[in-house]
Amino acid sequence: MKKKSVLWILLDLVFLIVFNVVFFVLGGKEHPASVWLSYGFIHFAYIMLLITPLLVRQSKNSAVLRFPIVSISAIYFIVAFIVGVVFIIIHPDSIKIALVVQVIIAGIYAVLLISNMIANEHTADSEEKHELELQYVKTASQKLKGIMDSIEDKKMYKKVEKLYDLLHSSQVKSDFSVKNIELEVFELIDVLGEQIGNNSFDEADNTIKKIEKSAKERNSLLKNMN
Repeated sequence: MKKKSVLWILLDLVFLIVFNVVFFVLGGKEHPASVWLSYGFIHFAYIMLLITPLLVRQSKNSAVLRFPIVSISAIYFIVAFIVGVVFIIIHPDSIKIALVVQVIIAGIYAVLLISNMIANEHTADSEEKHELELQYVKTASQKLKGIMDSIEDKKMYKKVEKLYDLLHSSQVKSDFSVKNIELEVFELIDVLGEQIGNNSFDEADNTIKKIEKSAKERNSLLKNMN
């Protein structure tokens, strides 16, 4: 285990150690059920605060998505701690009031946490879909950029550069119906790279025309869907 991870674990344990030492040294082991209930809810709230960051799906904006639910868990912990300490101090003989209050607070917390997690899942799904849709433009552009860097013939460079501009400016949003066309474009770009590498410029010209035709067909189909 890395030293950094060990230090974080030790930091997380500080509250639990301090709270339990104070609780048992000052209060002893004999307590009514209402006190043990509050003791349990305080620990539950703290554990939720620690594990909440792990409930966020990993994505580019994980930090942004994590902030709201961590804030909710932090507020819940503070409220549960204060309420719990109050019940520990007054230690009522009946468990009913302490149970009702803690359950209401936990219920509100659960609703807010789950609602935000659902919203985060929708956001993460949208990001994931957007990233997948970007693959066509990004991959095609990168492939052509690599080919352009190896071209010495100026006329051929201009032709590939024009093709690059076409693909780079293509509509990012994609659709399942044009996936075959996109795969065809990728394959043709690979063929183009081999032809240019072999100085087969006549064949490369025909391949460029095929790629242009397929790219324009894709863009046209997607445009008609909007």
